[in-house]
Amino acid sequence: MSKVRVAGFGVSIDGFSAGLEQSLNDPIGKGGFEIFQWFFHTRTFKAMHSDDGGGSTDVDDSFAHRGMDNFGAFILGRNMFGPVRGPWPDDSWKGWWGSNPPYHAPTFVLTHYERPPLVMEGGTTFFFVTGGIEEALQRAKAAAKDKDVKIGGGVSTVREYVRAGHVDSIHLAVSPVFLGKGEPLFHGIDLPALGFSVTEKVVTEKATHIVLDKQ
Repeated sequence: MSKVRVAGFGVSIDGFSAGLEQSLNDPIGKGGFEIFQWFFHTRTFKAMHSDDGGGSTDVDDSFAHRGMDNFGAFILGRNMFGPVRGPWPDDSWKGWWGSNPPYHAPTFVLTHYERPPLVMEGGTTFFFVTGGIEEALQRAKAAAKDKDVKIGGGVSTVREYVRAGHVDSIHLAVSPVFLGKGEPLFHGIDLPALGFSVTEKVVTEKATHIVLDKQ
């Protein structure tokens, strides 16, 4: 049975998954890249951005690979897709990832403003959903068929889906850094009340990987 999953989601020791002052040049905000140091050295990350075959194949890479494996559709928030705010001025912005985004599957972007589907190289098509999280999830599940749906971020989108009870599994990569300020991932959300418990924990040099599954 397909699941709705959050996977490969970085978080600081003090509970933030993005810094403040997010911008075109600093998309994860001040200090945000520090919580993804576990990811940047992996072969999975390198393969997403080049074909040179480099990168580590350690435990971090295993979790990174799992974080992109067996997904038939993705859901992103508007900010995860790009820095453009308000009505789309035109169709020039096509995401952070260049002509071949790493999703390779239908990807549904939450927005208040209509925009035609955007077909990219490698199998990714961005669909812009104005009907909220329920419509996006319904469409993503239909597109994914027997595969899983990944809630790809950003922070507010993950919070919405978790709070609504739609997420079945969460993989967190807790990095040994403090942000001090930023976007808190689970503030005000009662995970045990939603049925989550820790089912896996692995410590590496750059992160503590924790998997939460809904029982």
